[in-house]
Amino acid sequence: MTGSGETVSIWMKTADVPVQSPLSENTHADVCIVGAGIAGMTTAYLLGREGKSVIVLDDGRIGGGMTERTTAHLSSAIDDRYFEIERIHGKKGAQLAAHSHSAAIDRIEAIVAEEGIDCDFERLDGYLFAPPGDAKEVLERELKAAHSAGLTDVVQVERAPVGFDTGMCLRFPRQAQFHPLKYLTGLARAIKRDGGRIFTGTHVSVIKGGPSARVETSSRHVVTAGAIVMATNTPVNNLVAIHTKQASYITYVVGARIPRGSVTRALYWDTLDPYHYVRLQSVSGEGDDYDLLIVGGEDHKTGQADDGAERHARLETWARERFPMIEKIEYRWSGQVMEPVDGVAFIGRNPGDQQNVFIATGDSGMGMTHGTIAGILITDLIMGRECPWVPLYSPSRRSLRSLVTFSKENLNVAAQYVEDYFTGGDVDSVEEIAPDEGAVLRRGLTKVAVCRDKQGALTERSAVCPHLGCIVSWNSLEKTWDCPCHGSRFDRYGQVVQGPANSDLRKIDE
Repeated sequence: MTGSGETVSIWMKTADVPVQSPLSENTHADVCIVGAGIAGMTTAYLLGREGKSVIVLDDGRIGGGMTERTTAHLSSAIDDRYFEIERIHGKKGAQLAAHSHSAAIDRIEAIVAEEGIDCDFERLDGYLFAPPGDAKEVLERELKAAHSAGLTDVVQVERAPVGFDTGMCLRFPRQAQFHPLKYLTGLARAIKRDGGRIFTGTHVSVIKGGPSARVETSSRHVVTAGAIVMATNTPVNNLVAIHTKQASYITYVVGARIPRGSVTRALYWDTLDPYHYVRLQSVSGEGDDYDLLIVGGEDHKTGQADDGAERHARLETWARERFPMIEKIEYRWSGQVMEPVDGVAFIGRNPGDQQNVFIATGDSGMGMTHGTIAGILITDLIMGRECPWVPLYSPSRRSLRSLVTFSKENLNVAAQYVEDYFTGGDVDSVEEIAPDEGAVLRRGLTKVAVCRDKQGALTERSAVCPHLGCIVSWNSLEKTWDCPCHGSRFDRYGQVVQGPANSDLRKIDE
């Protein structure tokens, strides 16, 4: 188990992320950041450059959550579409979204140059195309909205520069890509140079804002701070408010070996729902040089399907039909994205909390730019500076124009409670569970999450998610227990690996 799941991404395979020690004493910092992914590490780096003392805590390793499972598109082309952002947030909101994502790419480029980070950063074009039979008016509307948002260099072209005919598409210039874990390794080096401290293998159990802000860990060590930043992909300090405004989805990725230079280097996206997203990564080593064609898609609600192998197979079929030069599939992995109901991340002060607790969530499949936006915006808030992006990304915002999506997602959650509590288990007895698999059993009025390891030993835990009481489901691809309500995830032994839950699945005798 890698912590975030059983599968291994290209980034995990090709990066040497430095190991950090757990927190071993009580301490203090100007800012305590919980989460060592792209959002947390960017915030720590920028605050350190401002002269603030920072501490970063993570119960895994640096980048060990969803950052290591991204496909690392650095894009100002928003997957929820600019015409939708303009409908919900107005023309000004769409302009702020375009400006902030473009600024995030610029900031990453500047950091890479200033810190000399070798992370394969590369500027390139992005192409948005509509598959055959899909409505071309989507592209026409998006072109008009992108121009209105300030992206006046977006143009319509006859086709994307790939071997198959995409038909008319939009070209977004000055997009980018990079190796996310190599980038975080460079940030870690700079953070420590500037006096920042990073502690991994440290689980945060209590977060308290206010004048005596403190972060307590499961090892009973405490960090006191002037401000706290929750950068845990989805906030574990927020019980309900944010989690009714975003939904968790699993997305799938295959990495296919192709001859070097056989596909034009660019970012590619189609307009399907769920959409496909494509990029390349050069791989070198021991005389074996090739390009890895990274293809993602096939999303579904977390915990509401267990067919990862089939979804990987469909991605492979889709890719082979369009890229016949594929030699073999080198990688298969999955990740989790948080989809806000109104298309924009939640970054800023935690709703209903003290003024010195900040959150970053709602990546909407654009975690690398949203995480960088979070670092810029939260740094400005902590430094007392004005930031024009604050109203757009405010976690306290509400929008009547997103009411339909809000209602749909929360009705889906309500249906999970009804279905899970009034149905039987996945199997009738533990004898039906194969080695290296898991299933939920009903025992009287309770449901039990049972996993059998490769040697045949059983682990039993309560199937009730400790966040808000939904019944977890087995994920046979990643060997995790996934909550179908709000996206909490636990490893095969019931240990929490993804919020909003912040504690393990309970033992049966508890």
